[in-house]
Amino acid sequence: MSTAVTTSTQERQGPLDRLRALQRAGRIAADYPAVPALLAELAQSEDAYAELARAGRLLVKQRAEDIAALHDGVRPAAVAVTGHGIVDALIPSLTAELARHGVPLTASVSDYDAWQRDLQDTGSELYAPGTELALCLLDGQQIFDELPLPWNVEDATRALTGKLQLLDRLAAQYGEHGPGTLVLNTLPLLRSHTQQLVDHRSRTELAAAWHEFNAGLLRLAGRHPRLHVVDLGPIVAETGPVRDTRLAAYAKVHLGEAVLARYAREAAHLLRALRGRTKKVLVVDLDNTLWDGILGDDGPDGIAAATTYRGEAFHRFQRIVKQIGSQGVLLAVSSKNDQEPVLGVLRDHPDMVLREDDFVRVNANWQPKDGNLRDIAARLNLGVDSFVFADDSPFECGLVASSLPEVAVVRLDEEPALHVEKLLADGWFDTRELTAEDRLRAGQYRSEAGRQDLLESTGSMEEYLAALDVRVEVSGVRDVELARVAQITLRTNQFNLTTERLQQADVRARLDDGAHLVLAVRSRDRFGDNGVVGALFARREGTALVVDNLLLSCRVFARGIEQGTVATLLAHARATGATEVRASYRPTPKNHKVRDFWPSLGFRTAHESPEGALDFVHDLAELPEVPGHLGLTFDPAGA
Repeated sequence: MSTAVTTSTQERQGPLDRLRALQRAGRIAADYPAVPALLAELAQSEDAYAELARAGRLLVKQRAEDIAALHDGVRPAAVAVTGHGIVDALIPSLTAELARHGVPLTASVSDYDAWQRDLQDTGSELYAPGTELALCLLDGQQIFDELPLPWNVEDATRALTGKLQLLDRLAAQYGEHGPGTLVLNTLPLLRSHTQQLVDHRSRTELAAAWHEFNAGLLRLAGRHPRLHVVDLGPIVAETGPVRDTRLAAYAKVHLGEAVLARYAREAAHLLRALRGRTKKVLVVDLDNTLWDGILGDDGPDGIAAATTYRGEAFHRFQRIVKQIGSQGVLLAVSSKNDQEPVLGVLRDHPDMVLREDDFVRVNANWQPKDGNLRDIAARLNLGVDSFVFADDSPFECGLVASSLPEVAVVRLDEEPALHVEKLLADGWFDTRELTAEDRLRAGQYRSEAGRQDLLESTGSMEEYLAALDVRVEVSGVRDVELARVAQITLRTNQFNLTTERLQQADVRARLDDGAHLVLAVRSRDRFGDNGVVGALFARREGTALVVDNLLLSCRVFARGIEQGTVATLLAHARATGATEVRASYRPTPKNHKVRDFWPSLGFRTAHESPEGALDFVHDLAELPEVPGHLGLTFDPAGA
C-alpha cells in the first residue's frame, strides 16, 4: 500500500493532519518544500500560535541536515539558545516559524541559568562557527533573585544598573568574537514584583527604574551592530500573562509558552531579514480591501473609506499601507475592475488616503491575479518572491498561494477592523535599518516610466543609453552609506555573484582592514539620482587582487554600469602592481543570469566544481574598455 496521502483525503484533512500524515509516512524531509504552505494555513487559524507549536513538535523530530541534503537551496539555521529560566519550550515554536520560510532549524539549548557563563565563554555554543542567532532569554525574576532580603527600591535600582552595564560589556564581547547576531529582550515587570512593596510611591519609583533599564537595553542595540533587542512589551500586551505561576515556581519556566511562541516569530523574522529575504512589494486588492464596497456595482459614490461605520476601518487600513509605502516598500494594485474608473477614484475620491502616485503600478483588469502579479514583477524587474499579496477574496488568495507559492499571501476577511492586524502580523517588510535610499525607492521606481518612454522613442539600445546620460561614481564607502551597502548584500539576489551576506559589522571590519577594498557604486541619469546601487568587495592576496563579490541593484540592470565598474577595477589592479585578478561565481536559484558575467569581460575559467561553482582569473594583459556611453569616475581611496 502506498504511503502517499491521496488528494481526496488531503482535501478532508486540515493542515496539521496533513503534516502528521507526512510525519507518519516518514516523508517530512522528502516533502519539505510543501511544509511552508501547510504552516501558512495554520498561521491563518484562530489559534495560530498553539497550532504552529504543535506542528513544531512534529518537525523537531526531523534532522535539518537530512532536509538540506535532499533539497538544493535549503540552508538550515544554526541557533543557540540560553537564558535564566528553562527555555526548551521555545524550540517547537521556533522550528515551525522558521519552517514557514523554508528554513530547517539546528538548535542548541543551554543549561538552566547558564546565560552569563555562555556569553562570557567564547567557547560556548553561542560563539560556535556558523551560529546565526544567539538567543539569550532574559526575565525579570533574575533581578529579584539577586536582591537582599529585605530589599528596597534603591537595591533594585542598583541591581538594574549593574545588569545593564554587564549586558553592555557582554554585547561588546559578542560583537568582537561572535559569528552571528546576539538577541536579548526587555524584562517584563510583574505585579507579584511590584506588590512586594506596600507603598505606592515605592512602586512608582520601581516601575520608573524598570522602564529606564528597558529603555537603556533597547538603546544598546544602537551601539552594538551585532545586537538585536526584542521588546517584550507589545508581545505581553497581546498575549496576557507573562508566565504560568506554578511552572515558574516548580519548573523555573519564567516565560510562558504564549510569550515564547510570539518571541519565536520575532526571532524568525529577524533571521529572515538577516538572510536578505525581506519582501519589497505590497500588492493590494481594492474592493472590500482598500475601500468598502464594489466599484463596478456601487459606483464611486457607493464606496467608502471614511465617513461611514465600516468605512473608517478601511480608512485606517489605507493609512497603514501608506505608512509602509513611505519607508521604501513598493505599493501596487491588482484588482478585478476597469482601469479608468479605478484611476478616477484614486485621483479624485475624497475618502482616499492612497492616491495614484503612491503606487508604482496599478493593474485593474479582468485577468487572473496570479498573472497580474507576474506582470507587475516583470515591469519592476523583481522576482515574485519579493511580493506580499493582500486580498479579501478566499478564491484569489488560494489561486495566488497555489500558483505562486513564493508570494506571501495575507488573507483578509469580511471584518475590515482586522485588516491592519493581519497585514502587520508577519513583519514581511522588516529590515535591520532604514536607509535614505529606502525612503526614495518608490519615486525611483516611478521614474522608470520616463526611462521606458525614452527607450520606446529611440531607435536602438545604443541610442537609448547615450540619451539616458548615465553617470557612475565608484569610490570608497562613506559612513552614511554603511547601512545601505550592508543592505545591498542582504537584499540583492539576481546580480549577486557569490551571495555572501554581510551585516554592518562585517562591512565595517573590511573597511578597517587595509588588505580589503570596499567600494560603493553610485549612479544617476537624466531622470534622477539612483543613489548607491551596487557594491564591490575585494582584497589583496600576494600579487593577486581577489574579488569576493560584486552586486548591483536590479533597478539599473543593462546600463553598462557593471562592465564599467569592473573595467576600471582591472585597470586599477594593474596600475597598483597586481599580476592577476581572481573572481568567483556561486550559483543560487536567483543569480543564474550572471553566470557568464566574468567571461564576458575576459576572465578565463580556472576551476568548476560539481555543484556549478566557478572560479575565474584575469591576467590583466588585455583590459576591457569602459562602455562609451558612461561617464564614470573611479576613486578607490575616496569616500
